[in-house]
Amino acid sequence: MAEAHQAVAFQFTITPEGIDLRLSYQALSQIYLSGLRSWKKRISRMRNRVIKGVYPASPSSWLFVVIAILATMYMRSDPSMGLIAKIQEHLPVSLSLSVQGQTMLSVLVFSTLLWLSLILTLRFCLKLLLSYHRWMFEQHGHISTTTKVWVTLVRLLSGRKPLLYSYQTSLPCLPVPPIKDTLERYLESVRPLLSGPGFQRMTVLAAQFENSLGNRLQRYLKLKALWATNYVSDWWEEYIYLRGRGPIMVNSNYYGMDFLYVTPTPIQAARAGNTITALLLYRRKVNSEHRVPGTVIPLCAAQCERMFNTTRTPGEETDVLQHWQDSEFVAVYHRGRYFRLWVYKAGRLLSPREIEYQIQRILDDPSPPGPGEDRLGALTAGDRVPWCAVRKQHFSSGVNKRSLDCIERAAFFVTLDDEEQGMMGEDPVGNLDRYAKSLLHGKCYDRWFDKSFSVVVYKNGKNGLNAEHSWADAPTVAHLWEFTLATDAFQLGYTEDGHCKGEVERSLPPPQRLTWDIPVEQVSISLSVAQALADDVDCHVFPFRDFGKGRIKKLKISPDAFIQLALQLAYYRDRKTFCLTYEASMTRLFREGRTETVRSCSNEGCAFVKARKNNYSKRLFRLAAEKHQNLYRLAMTGSGIDRHLFCLYVVSKYLGVESPFLTEVLSEPWRLSTSQTPVQQLELFDMKNHPDFISLGGGFGPVADDGYGVSYIIVGEDMINYHVSCKHSFSETDSHRFGAQISRALLDLLSVLTPAKSENSQAQDKKQQ
Repeated sequence: MAEAHQAVAFQFTITPEGIDLRLSYQALSQIYLSGLRSWKKRISRMRNRVIKGVYPASPSSWLFVVIAILATMYMRSDPSMGLIAKIQEHLPVSLSLSVQGQTMLSVLVFSTLLWLSLILTLRFCLKLLLSYHRWMFEQHGHISTTTKVWVTLVRLLSGRKPLLYSYQTSLPCLPVPPIKDTLERYLESVRPLLSGPGFQRMTVLAAQFENSLGNRLQRYLKLKALWATNYVSDWWEEYIYLRGRGPIMVNSNYYGMDFLYVTPTPIQAARAGNTITALLLYRRKVNSEHRVPGTVIPLCAAQCERMFNTTRTPGEETDVLQHWQDSEFVAVYHRGRYFRLWVYKAGRLLSPREIEYQIQRILDDPSPPGPGEDRLGALTAGDRVPWCAVRKQHFSSGVNKRSLDCIERAAFFVTLDDEEQGMMGEDPVGNLDRYAKSLLHGKCYDRWFDKSFSVVVYKNGKNGLNAEHSWADAPTVAHLWEFTLATDAFQLGYTEDGHCKGEVERSLPPPQRLTWDIPVEQVSISLSVAQALADDVDCHVFPFRDFGKGRIKKLKISPDAFIQLALQLAYYRDRKTFCLTYEASMTRLFREGRTETVRSCSNEGCAFVKARKNNYSKRLFRLAAEKHQNLYRLAMTGSGIDRHLFCLYVVSKYLGVESPFLTEVLSEPWRLSTSQTPVQQLELFDMKNHPDFISLGGGFGPVADDGYGVSYIIVGEDMINYHVSCKHSFSETDSHRFGAQISRALLDLLSVLTPAKSENSQAQDKKQQ
């Protein structure tokens, strides 16, 4: 009850002599400082709204326009061509102002209208400029005059330093591709996967769809594109993510890892202190909108809005994303107990050392978990409908609601894991695999999978995160995690004995233990579902060190195209066939853009892979790589295939009509699902002086029960880290076997483009024979 007494600002007692009022000046001071922080944030938001509202102009430009108009009026010239006089005639206050006052007010009104018109004109021009995407299709090193002029104009219009959301209203809307073009690209993408009769049947279905139902659905979609900011994103979020009724653990959530070779400190509480501080510093940047939204090309930053203070709540038919404006605490899980940890005191962010001190209090707390408390998190790992029913029945009031609110309203979730993870010991390969599985699903009850992201800090100081997918895509979370790792290691740092830096205020109230009344039976049902899913996942993580993007770029090949062709070759060797391949591409060049699918299994790629029976052809390889690059560019610039067909399918469902073509297209399984984790902030990592601080990237579970999930990150010039996943229940897939095929394929592709074949590849070929 100590913290409850400290929270009381005043007490009073009614006596015969009157009212005895006793004030707690310390508590009042805390209230004042907290309120001051809140008002500072409100003022900052209002200021940013004004700056964003007038972008690409500036608020000070209004004064420049007013002064310019007044100067011309002083010189007996009327730049308004009579409009100022017209405004003066219609002023409702003309009787109460002098002639000079009426003229001044008319000039101010005209100047403001002119200024607003200039803002709209500049914004329209910037929007037209940002709609230009031809630069992406130009050969590397060969920039056209048009693109050079375009770059100059974009820099002129966005000259001053933009805020995080400054470009939002200037970004173009995602265009709806012509239905004929989408169908042609779709048929081209499935040609290598279908037999002759099968492809002919699909061609007939596509023609029938285009000539009948397709154009009707397209008209509705164009109408939505005129009305909505983005014709894809809201439906994609709802129908692909929020309406899924199965577990989001493994099936939707993904993970990010710590440094591969380095652990900045072996002290769990200290690592947690710096990690939490770094995340909150990033939140401060997002809230103040000081992070520049892009490098050279502006990107949509809408996904940053729900990064913190966000949770996914279950529903019967669809889940809902709930976001709160601010939160001054984080939720912490340790050995079956839940805590609320305040990270602000009197409006001041606690120092890393103070957060370490509070975390150590949790680690030292000997209290046991309540009945069923230790496995409560399994509700977020199981099916969504049972979780919704349990939430309504047991968590809508009383102590359970109060404690659940603490978790859901927290800035983010933190798990203090009692295991040790990382590439260590006598079995570094196996330990990396276990590290991946731990981050992907843990024990199925020691993560809160509904939070926007959950940070995991292990006993030996390793860390990682698990992210919910509906609110944002991997590049947004990767940007956050890069900043966190770099700030932790290079800016905040540690003392010589491994503790966080800073001083500790010993009067800090201890973390608040949350209490529950748990429905144990329902928790056990969700846990059994989650454990069956987790046990079925087979993960393999491995760093490929033979070469990296430096060697590939010297051969004038796109590293991503090289890796994707290696995956096609590896899959063909593993399964003796080709499959529908998914590669995620971002569409954040457009407002509220998310992702598009690159269908990486192309006719050119398959022709190259099949040619191995005789001899690899350098010409076929380059044709396949160029084709992949073109497919990626089309996807990024709004000319993809799958999001368009998906939205046409949604419209057909709203209209209550069936399309055999769309039904078949959307039921095709992605047996090879791939994604590249981009490195976006190279300036934060000094790879020359600190080469061991290499990120492992992150991964995800398999999309199809009989397929593979492959994530990769290109680190520096000489390394590519891979994350491979599949399911044990399908006997024909094996993550370790496929990982070996990927390594072999990479070496073989390099041998195609270089005169001499590598010794490693020759040895593996002999072994295979």
